[in-house]
Amino acid sequence: MEWLPLLLFVLVVGSLLAGYPVALTLAGVSLLFASGAAALGVFDMGYLEALPSRIFGSMNNETLMAVPLFIFMGLVLERARIADDLLETLGMLFGRVRGGLAVAVVIVGALLAASTGIVGATVVTMGLLSLPVMLKHGYDPKVATGTICASGTLGQIIPPSIILVLLGDVLSSGFQQAQLRMGNYSPDTVSVGDLFVGALLPGLVLVGLYITYVLIKAWLHPASMPALERSSTAPESRSQFALRLIGALVVPLVLIMAVLGSILAGIATPTEAAAVGAVGAMILGLLRRALSLERLRDVMRGTVRLTSMVFMILIGASVFSLVFRGLGGDTVVHELLTDLPGGRNGALALVMLAMFLLGFIIDFIEITYIVVPIVAPVLMAMGVDPVWLGVMIAVNLQTSFLTPPFGFALFYLRGVSPPSVRTADIYWGALPFVLIQLLMLLVLTMWPELATWLPKVVYTN
Repeated sequence: MEWLPLLLFVLVVGSLLAGYPVALTLAGVSLLFASGAAALGVFDMGYLEALPSRIFGSMNNETLMAVPLFIFMGLVLERARIADDLLETLGMLFGRVRGGLAVAVVIVGALLAASTGIVGATVVTMGLLSLPVMLKHGYDPKVATGTICASGTLGQIIPPSIILVLLGDVLSSGFQQAQLRMGNYSPDTVSVGDLFVGALLPGLVLVGLYITYVLIKAWLHPASMPALERSSTAPESRSQFALRLIGALVVPLVLIMAVLGSILAGIATPTEAAAVGAVGAMILGLLRRALSLERLRDVMRGTVRLTSMVFMILIGASVFSLVFRGLGGDTVVHELLTDLPGGRNGALALVMLAMFLLGFIIDFIEITYIVVPIVAPVLMAMGVDPVWLGVMIAVNLQTSFLTPPFGFALFYLRGVSPPSVRTADIYWGALPFVLIQLLMLLVLTMWPELATWLPKVVYTN
C-alpha cells in the first residue's frame, strides 16, 4: 500500500486548489483519509493520540513566539508610513541618475524587508506608493512593475523574514530526526538565528544584482528609465535635505540594528529580538505621531488574524503529518529520493523543482508545514547542510512567487495597479528578475559557503 501516502498528498493539494480553507483542508482530508484507511486495516488510529501533545508543544514553542511579534512590528511600520518618507527621500537622492528612481525602489524594498519581513504588505505598499510616481516620470510600465514586484519579494530572504522563522523551526526538528536516523543520539541543533545569519549575505548579493540590472538597463535603454527633473529632486537646501535623509533612514536602520544586531552579537535570541523590534516599532510610531489608538487597534487585530492563520495551518499540518507518517509516507519518500539517479544532487533538484511548482498554487506557509517536514530529514540525512537548505528553499520560493503567470507577488501588484498597466506588462517586467533569482540559486549551488560561512564565523567566535 505504498501508494496511499502519495494519494493523501494529491488529495490534500487538490482540495487546496478547489479553494477550501487551508487549515481545515489539511486536518479534514487527513482525518477522513485516516478513517478510511483504518477501516481497511492499513492505518493505526493510535497515531492520532500524539496530536494533543503536538499542539501543546507548538503553543509552547519559544521559536514560534517570534511570529506574532514580527507580524506586529511589520504592521506598525506599515501604519507609521515609514515607506512614504523613505521612497520620497531616496527618490530625490538618486533621481537625477537614469534609473535612479528604480534603484531607490530596490533599496526601500530591502530596508522594508529587513524591517518587516511581510512580503504581501511590502509589495502592496510599494505598488501604491512608487508605481504612480514611476509612471508619472516616464518609466516603462514593464520596468516599473518588475522592479516593484522583485523588491517586494526580498522579504522572503532578508531577515527577519517570517518564512525564515517558520523554516528554522521545521528544519530544527528535521535536522534532529536526520541525525537520529544516522545513529547520532546527541544531535547538533540548527536555530532560526543560524538561518537569519545564513540568509544575510545571499540577500545582500540579491539586492546588488537587482541594482546592477537596473543600472545596466538604464544605460542600454535610457528612454525606459529617464532621470527626474532637477526641480523634483532638489526642492530644499543641501543641509535641509541631509537632515531629511538622515531622519528617513534612522527609523528602519535603528530597527534593523536592534533586531539583527542583537542576534549577530549573541545578545538576544530571535524571539527576544522580535520582542525588541515590536516595542521599538511601537515607540517609533508614537514618536512620529503616526500611531493613534485606532491604528494600534487595527494593528493588533491584524496581528491576531495573521497569527491565528499561521497556527491554524500548523495544527492542520500536524494532523496531516501524523496520518502521512502512519501510512509509511516518510519511508516512501526516503526510498524515492535515495533511489533517484544522481544521488543527493538528483534528490535536491527534484525537491527544489517540486517546491517551485507548488509555489504557484499554495502559499509558503503551507509548503513549509506540508512539504518541508517530509523531504528535509531525508535530504539532511544525505548530507545536505540545514542552513544552506533553508536559504535555498527561501530563494526558490521567492523565485516561484515572482514567476509569471502564477506568482503571488504579481497578483498582489495587479490588485493595486491602475487600469493603464496591463497584466502582460507586469509579467514581462518580472521575467528579468526571475532570471536573476535563478542565477542566485545557481550561485548558491556552486558556492554553498555564501550561506554557511557567516553563521560559522558568528557562532564560532
